[in-house]
Formats: sequence, C-alpha cells, structure tokens
Amino acid sequence: MPPARPRTTPRNPYTRLFAIPGATAFTLGNLLARLPMGMFSVSAVIMISGARGSYALAGAVTATGLATTAVVAPWTARLVDRHGQARVAVPATAIAALGSLSLLLCVRYGAPDWTLFASYAATATTPNTGGMSRARWAYLLKGDAPAVHTANSFEQAADELCFMLGPVLAAFLCGALFPQAGTLIGVVLLLTGVLVFAAQRATEPPPQGRTHSSEDARSPLRARGMPALLVGFLATGAVFGSLEVVTIAYADERGHKAAAGVILALQAAGSCAAGLVYGAVKPRGPLVRRHLLCGAAMATLMTLPLLAVTLTGSLTALSGALLVAGMATAPTMVTGMTLVQHRTPEGRLNEGMTLAVTGLLGGIACGAAGGGWAVERLEPAAGYWVPVAAACLALLLSSAQACATSTPRRRTAPPPASSEA
Repeated sequence: MPPARPRTTPRNPYTRLFAIPGATAFTLGNLLARLPMGMFSVSAVIMISGARGSYALAGAVTATGLATTAVVAPWTARLVDRHGQARVAVPATAIAALGSLSLLLCVRYGAPDWTLFASYAATATTPNTGGMSRARWAYLLKGDAPAVHTANSFEQAADELCFMLGPVLAAFLCGALFPQAGTLIGVVLLLTGVLVFAAQRATEPPPQGRTHSSEDARSPLRARGMPALLVGFLATGAVFGSLEVVTIAYADERGHKAAAGVILALQAAGSCAAGLVYGAVKPRGPLVRRHLLCGAAMATLMTLPLLAVTLTGSLTALSGALLVAGMATAPTMVTGMTLVQHRTPEGRLNEGMTLAVTGLLGGIACGAAGGGWAVERLEPAAGYWVPVAAACLALLLSSAQACATSTPRRRTAPPPASSEA
C-alpha cells in the first residue's frame, strides 16, 4: 500500500506532492542520479579528444553508447517492472559505473580504441531514473489525475534542469581539475543518487513478477496508439538535437562560439519554467487534445529562432527567440509522457516510459546529424529549418495517433442479433 496522504490539502500543487511521506527523499536521490546523465557524454568527448586528439573517435564512442542504450534500456526497464526498482537498479548502476571507470582507465593508459567502445557500451545498463520516479508518482497518486499532471510537469522540469546544468558542470570540472574529473564525479553522483533513491522502499511500486495474463504480458509497443506516439518522441528529440548543433554552428560563425552554451541554457530555462507553470495549472479538456495543442504551439514557436537569424542575424535576438520557443517543449513532453502512462499495459510502466526516452534519445542523435548536414551543406542560419521541420513532423504524428485512438470502437462492433435475422 502507498503511504497515506496528508488529510489537509495545501493550495500549492507542488506542496501537495512533497507532503506525501518519502516523496522528498526519493526525489533528492533521483535528482542526484539524473544530473550525471547530462555529464557523461560531454565528459567522454573532452576526455577522449584531449588524450587521442580525435573528435571523430570521441563522437563514434558516444554514438555507440547511445545505440547500445537504445537496445539495452527497455530490457532493463522490463526487469525493473518485474522484480522491483531497488533490486534491479542498484546492480544495473554498478555495471554502468564500472563501464565508465573502465573508459576512464583505458583513455588514461592508452588502451586500444576498441576498448573505449566496449567500455562505453557497458554504461547502457544505467537505469532510467526519471522513468522510475514517474512510476513512483503514478503509484502514489493513482486515481488523482490533476496530481499526476503536476508530478509529470515537475519531472519534466527536473529533466530540463539536469540536462542544462550537467554539460556545464562537466565542462567546468574537466577544465578546472583534470580531463577525467567529469566522468569520475559523475560516477560518484550516479551511485550515490541511485542508492538513496533505492533506499526509499515505502514509496516503491510493488514488483509485478511474471504474469501470464494476456493483457499484462502484452508489450507496450503493441498497445493502441503507442507506435505513433513513440515515433512522435523520436521527432521531438530531433528538435532538441538539431537546435543544439545548429546553435553552436551559428554562434561559431558569428565569432562567439563560447556563447552557444549560454544561449542553449536559455532555451532549457524557458522549458523548465514553462513546465513548472504548466504543472501548477489544472488540466482542462481531453489529454489527446491537450497534446495536439501543445504540439501545435511547439511547431509554431520553433519558427522564432529561424525568423530571428533570418531577419536580424543577432545573437541577442536568437537568445530571446530560443527562450520563448523553449516554453512549448516541456508541456508537449509532459502531455506525451502522460499519454504513455495511460496507454502502457498494467505492470509495464517503467518499460513504456523507457521506450519513450529511448525514442527521444534516438531523435536527438538523428536531429544532431540532420542539423550538422544542413549547416555544412547550406549555412548555419538555414539549419534552423531542421527543428521547424521536426516539430511539424511531431505535430503530424500526434494528429495521426489521435485519430487512431479516437476511432469509436462501436464501428467495429458486431451488428445486433436482431439485424441478422
């Protein structure tokens, strides 16, 4: 049974969340574990390129790790659903930590290149701590849709905050201390955070074990509307990946490459703030319609960076445009994750949300490649067409899955017995 909720209901929806016994403790552990997710890839690139003198090798190693994660992460999440968060997350994190430490040692002592790929691939067992945290909220707040909406909004804001601070912290540690510092401290934070998170057993959803029910055994990929929804996450990830590469290239062309990090941080800050505000507002209307409206807002606002660089060519104008454009991404992600929770079969929630995150990461990689191609073949300013196209594709996919799931079931129902007579 989940912990009892307080009898008095605070007016602030976020205060309501953390009034639940144990919620603050597992959230702190989760934030510690989630921060390194934005540190490891940047730290690996700095560490490998500095020791081997090759950005191509560094990029290939991190891309291999991403591809391996796309395969391994859903299986890890399935084990979490089946056997419990603490029982699976701790050993999975230990394996991932050993992979990171192996990478550090292989780079430090000049091991062959293939050892870098093998070491970084081992980090794919890192559990999706954001998904596990969302699963805890869904368990603790079952039947309270407005509170689940607020919890999902908070988690999305936490994602934005960690991915905004992680690369900055990694770059600072690697530059101020030594090239391996970002990876080393990231490992410490990851292990500490997962141990604190896993120790909060009172708020952990009960493991489902092996089930032979046809509904429970059904893969989330086979749930109605899920394939189009997951491809939509892929397109949304392409928005993020392309924005990052194109913005860095554009700032470099203007002679202010160092400003790219600050400009991108503004985009993440806009998304983080919008996520918190969105979570404080009581949701209205059907969830599918809200997802469509948020997707339409994202597609519209993603035209602002393109207009800023086309009409003004100013980095200041671009910063403001990205700040505003970022305000549509968090609500889109929040409604998308809530749809995933609704459509994932009972007992497979961690797996369903990990599939969504995997789609998002794959989209980031595709978007980065597409943005890089546009910058090199065309020009940096023209590269901002890529996030616009990706956002429009996400909207189209959202419309498709809305149509697929809103078709009345009565159309496929057999006719009444009287009509057959």
